[in-house]
Amino acid sequence: MADLTADEFNAKYPVGTPVMAYPGVRPEDPLTIRVRQRQRDGHYVDPASVELCEGLTTVTRTPAWTLGHGEPVVSVEGYAGGICLTHIDVIEGGADRG
Repeated sequence: MADLTADEFNAKYPVGTPVMAYPGVRPEDPLTIRVRQRQRDGHYVDPASVELCEGLTTVTRTPAWTLGHGEPVVSVEGYAGGICLTHIDVIEGGADRG
């Protein structure tokens, strides 16, 4: 959702749209890649790093809005606060009206 403004997101995706949210870092981020590799190799990984790299399968609970510095965000069920639209992937087959 990197290229959508809050208004564009809201026009295309209503509240309740199924999404994969990444409150910390996205799966393609080098940190996530390193954490997953260390886990696969059986090495210790700090639990805070694991949590930072987790995704959340959920639904939107508010319309998206724009923060004062210009970043569009949306709230999802199961997470307090807004998540940047760049960290939201709409789940295929969800409520895409566009």
